[in-house]
Amino acid sequence: MKEALKITAHDYRKGNFNKAILAVGSCECHGDHLPQGTDTLVSYGLAKKVAEQVDGALVLPPITIGYSEHYWNFPFTMSIRMETLIEVLKDILHSVLHNGIGRILIVNGHDGNIAPIEVATRAIKTEHPEARIASLDAWWVTAGNLLPPGIFEVWNGLGHAGEGETSIALHMFGDLCQMEHARGVVPDKLPPDVEIKWLFGELTDCGATGDPTKATAEKGRMMEEVLVKALVRFIKTMDACDWQYNSTLSLL
Repeated sequence: MKEALKITAHDYRKGNFNKAILAVGSCECHGDHLPQGTDTLVSYGLAKKVAEQVDGALVLPPITIGYSEHYWNFPFTMSIRMETLIEVLKDILHSVLHNGIGRILIVNGHDGNIAPIEVATRAIKTEHPEARIASLDAWWVTAGNLLPPGIFEVWNGLGHAGEGETSIALHMFGDLCQMEHARGVVPDKLPPDVEIKWLFGELTDCGATGDPTKATAEKGRMMEEVLVKALVRFIKTMDACDWQYNSTLSLL
């Protein structure tokens, strides 16, 4: 595994890189118990773990500030405008393609980045149909879907700085967590079929949802394991077919 920040031009020329992994995070309040950079630390950590197990993967510098205006009720949340994030993503993808890497996996760590990632990748794909771009938009949902039932105790582990996210933080960077301050609110009146466009302060008074007090590092280890395994399997499957995901078409 190589990180773009740590390699020289010589390393790159000799590295035989044919794919890149981009982590997209945020800097925002995660209750009083998790670091502001949790979304970046998790997504970047996953990206590096995945790159260790596949050939030819270059881990790009993470995007450390995302779209977080809906978290502004809580202290030292930083945000860039959605339009700005779209353009930053497009510029990074352009740069990767310009350097001859046409297979890109995005590992996203923050809910507010999902829409900008969608817009940016659709635009790049239209401009560069030969590009192969994939995105893990919501690892916190994917992990819950992959783990066997009964692992989580509250709200299927969901929540911002809740049981699941706090568990993976305890596993990946437990020294930065302050569990004596852990507290969350389960917003139990949200409708199941229609999505409300909330400000986070409408859901919680403490900067966290779900129940972080149920978190454990062991749950986090299991989350990391299933996520890395799924992403490695995805990349190896795509590499095996040269990223030609529909063999019945010859449009490109």
